[in-house]
Amino acid sequence: MSIHILGICGTFMGGIALLARESGVKVSGSDENVYPPMSTMLESQGIKLDQGFKQEHLSELESELDAGEQSQVVVGNVMSRGKDVVEYVLNQNLPYTSGPQWLYENILKDRWVLAVSGTHGKTTTASILTWILEYAGLSPGFLIGGVPENFGVSARLSGDSPFFVVEADEYDTAFFDKRSKFVHYHPRTLVINNLEYDHADIFPDLNAIKTQFHHLIRVIPQNGLIVVNDEEENISDVLEQGCWTSLEAFSASADDGTDTASDKGWTAEYINTDGSEFKVFFDGQQQGVVNWSLLGKHNVSNALAAIAASRHAGVPAKFAIEALSEFKGIKRRMELRGEVNGVRVYDDFAHHPTAIETTLKGLRQHVSDKKIIAILEPRSNTMQLGVHKLTLAKSLEEADQVILFQPENVDWNMHDVIDALGDKASLHSNIDQLIKAFIPTIQAGDHILVMSNGGFGGIHDKLLQQLESLKN
Repeated sequence: MSIHILGICGTFMGGIALLARESGVKVSGSDENVYPPMSTMLESQGIKLDQGFKQEHLSELESELDAGEQSQVVVGNVMSRGKDVVEYVLNQNLPYTSGPQWLYENILKDRWVLAVSGTHGKTTTASILTWILEYAGLSPGFLIGGVPENFGVSARLSGDSPFFVVEADEYDTAFFDKRSKFVHYHPRTLVINNLEYDHADIFPDLNAIKTQFHHLIRVIPQNGLIVVNDEEENISDVLEQGCWTSLEAFSASADDGTDTASDKGWTAEYINTDGSEFKVFFDGQQQGVVNWSLLGKHNVSNALAAIAASRHAGVPAKFAIEALSEFKGIKRRMELRGEVNGVRVYDDFAHHPTAIETTLKGLRQHVSDKKIIAILEPRSNTMQLGVHKLTLAKSLEEADQVILFQPENVDWNMHDVIDALGDKASLHSNIDQLIKAFIPTIQAGDHILVMSNGGFGGIHDKLLQQLESLKN
């Protein structure tokens, strides 16, 4: 069997490629963005990559079909009608499917799927959950939209284990299937971290997203489990549309960490207000104490959700709590990229005002009154459309200095955000000039938080190089 993946260098489709290759499938693929690190990782696994989307890239697959082999095109959701290669697949009647459908039919259908959904925290929670299962000796398979440091890869088959953790995205499946990806996964264990408006390029409003989440709830078996954030009213709205599965709720309590645990569901009692140490309770009974490297209320929520989900798979809470002390984090989630002269540079995959706000609050509680410089590239589709422009300034309030970068394809007026933040904010459209404008003011003990869901022009390395030059 062979597949050719259109859009292979995306995180999700690249993960599909790795799983297919590991399961014995011959894999090739094409993309317009064939460059490291994804390209080198895939090529190291013997996966042939083609630059661009051209019909000639399908010639080998067509020869295999002519020889009677089971081969098909796997279409990423980056593809749309009108692209030459898509029209060629349809005109030639080549067999094709979506990434999520291929994943279910070839990997997930006979496994215990633990799916992690929500607007924020999917990658972190899925990574924590996977590590807990690994720590407990359950050797799960996984497909995650990031690279957990405990594993070093974003996907793994683990064919001998019944358990498979998948990051369950609400984005649409393909040009021919406008359902959310996650409805294909048929999980037995489902986490819903939170639910806010996002993906404005495909969803007209929040209710449209709620509808997709309810479609997901409709396929969870009665003997499964849905783990839900008790602080999220939008999740309650979805559940009120109908739920046929047992629920367990979690709550990370107040931002200041002063609340004590309630007697219902999974809750936390903070020992350190930055979220680095906290007690875990279930139905009012203490299960243990987490002491780990992650920060912030949002990560306490992520931990509680993962502990609850792993317990459904048979891992006692005390073992899950032990596992968290050895969790190493995820690349691009508050990842420390380097420290020069006492100045720390972090990389965070920020894409939504709520995620920006919670990340900054967690860092603030950790560093106290040290200076935080937030550098933001509004790169997600929703950000670029200006949907969150009214809430963006508030999400950045915890920073002492805010530097906004305006990409060429953002056509809404970011000066409104600057005006709302006052003198501590500035706007730039050139990365090198941005760095030169503020780097002379940096002092030992400062924390620079770079937030973008893209490469941001290599700004992290450029910052570290500039700091090194000042050192010399």
